[in-house]
Amino acid sequence: MGVITATRYVHAIEQIDVDWLVRQGIKCVLMDRDNTCVPRDTKVAPQAVLDWIDKVHAAGITTCIVSNNFHSDQVEQSARELGSEVVHHAMKPFPFAVAHALRKMGVKPEEAVLIGDQVYTDIVAGNLAGLRTILVRPQSTTDLWYTHIMRIGERLLLRGRVFEGE
Repeated sequence: MGVITATRYVHAIEQIDVDWLVRQGIKCVLMDRDNTCVPRDTKVAPQAVLDWIDKVHAAGITTCIVSNNFHSDQVEQSARELGSEVVHHAMKPFPFAVAHALRKMGVKPEEAVLIGDQVYTDIVAGNLAGLRTILVRPQSTTDLWYTHIMRIGERLLLRGRVFEGE
């Protein structure tokens, strides 16, 4: 598996089977905020995401948002709404914030998964940190200008890739 290859490809975070996470020995879900849990154009997590995270927590799995977003107050507000810990200013694809999140949550890389919507930030950071990774489709088409540029490369990379749930 290469650094730009996710372990799994799932259409949306709420479609990830919580029982699968449990069977894999996952004790902590690290997740990106923008367009993974919270659409960039609304800044509020959809009810389906909130319900999914409730199921994750009910299964005894902890959660932590690992976000590149520099608006700490927005990221922390989302973390509170999701019942999650948070690491912001992550500077993904560098794996340092992912490693920090693992230490904060008290888990080993093999006990965690990183879920995100961007190959060149989320998936690369998770893979470099030794985690299993799940790529989901972005929740909205609203993105920062430089993310739009990165999405061009992602579309080429993912051409023909089947996402579970589509």
